[in-house]
Formats: sequence, structure tokens, C-alpha cells
Amino acid sequence: MKFSRSICATLGSLLAFMMLGLFSTTAQADSHKAGPWVSLFDGKTLGDWKANENKDAFTVVDGSIVVNGPRAHLFYMSKCNDFKNFHFRAEVKTSPTSNSGIYFHTKWLDEGWPQNGYESQVNVTHGDPVKSGSLYNTVKIFAEDIEKAGLSNDTWWIQEIIVRGKHVVVKLNGNVVIDYQEPEDKEGTVKLSSGTFALQAHDPGSTAYFRNIEVRKLPEDE
Repeated sequence: MKFSRSICATLGSLLAFMMLGLFSTTAQADSHKAGPWVSLFDGKTLGDWKANENKDAFTVVDGSIVVNGPRAHLFYMSKCNDFKNFHFRAEVKTSPTSNSGIYFHTKWLDEGWPQNGYESQVNVTHGDPVKSGSLYNTVKIFAEDIEKAGLSNDTWWIQEIIVRGKHVVVKLNGNVVIDYQEPEDKEGTVKLSSGTFALQAHDPGSTAYFRNIEVRKLPEDE
């Protein structure tokens, strides 16, 4: 699930071929499909992931990003970090008091809770009743829903986020738990546009783990 080349290199190569007109008829057909999976985390360093507040809340241990500490957010800040239509997936693990989240279509901010984009909740048994996979403050998932998806603390699961236009699908272990169509007239900053990803440190009592983080871009017209 890991890739050695960066997302910039991958996208740059595809763009170069397109500009040179070197695609065959078959390749042109393939260009309308999803792009290749690209790793956003090398399993060794934070790399292009940058923390705003409380930088010590994010460390790399045994191939995983470990999140624990006061409020902070770790943003993916590669030069190619503007995603519109995409398929994101990561392996996630929690402890009994974990509360975290995966933001998408968000933007860097120096402090505070992200104001742009959506948060896909990470929470199995934390006191917050809004559980993993929820689009926070938009579509809620509760304990019975994640039980059906086979989620439990101290066990890795796969969390996927798929965005096509105004449509969001969230999967937990391959099970669709969110199928949301955003209204065309939705106002505010919590809406689909484009942007990057961020991982959330919620509080010192929450420890969450992320590994094998990867994404592929989907066609603009899909």
C-alpha cells in the first residue's frame, strides 16, 4: 500500500504526457479513470505533514502517525495538496478514550478548529456520541452503526472518504456508512470545494493512530 514516488512527481508525470500528446487511444480512455494510488505518509517521518498548534502532539512510532495531546491539527502541506474529487483511505486505530478526526477540503490555519471543509470523525467509545465515519455537524453515526462495520478499539480498521462533485461516501472496513449529497445552496465554510487533509489531536486523553495513508485523484467530470 506504500509508494515511493511523491504525489507531485506522479501528477507531474501524467501532466507532461498529456501536454506532449503521447497518449494512445487506450491511454486517453484511461485518463478518464481514477489516478494511481499515491502514499501521503512514508511510515518513517511526518514529511509533508505540518502541525499548527502543539507540535509534540504528533509523532511517528512503528510506522504510524501517533496523535496525542492538546488541540492541534496536522495538515498535509505538499506542493500538490489541493484535492477536489478524490478517494482517500487510511488505516486507523483508537484507544478507549480516543477522539480524533480526518478533515478534507480544508485549509491551513495557525490555531483553532479548522473552519473549512468537513471532518470525518474518529471515535469508537469516547464520550462524544458522534462516532467514526460521521461528517461532524452534518451527518451523524452512532455506536450501533460502527458495531455493524466491525470497529473496535485497539484494532486497525480502514476508513475511506470518496468525494465526487457534491457527493461524499464514507466507508468503514468496506461498509458504506455515509452517502451524502450536499445541497447546491449550502452556505458557510463547511462545504465541498477543494483543499487538503488534516488529522486532529483532540485532547491529552485521546490517542489515535494512522498508517498507510494514501489517496488517488478522481476525474473532474466524474
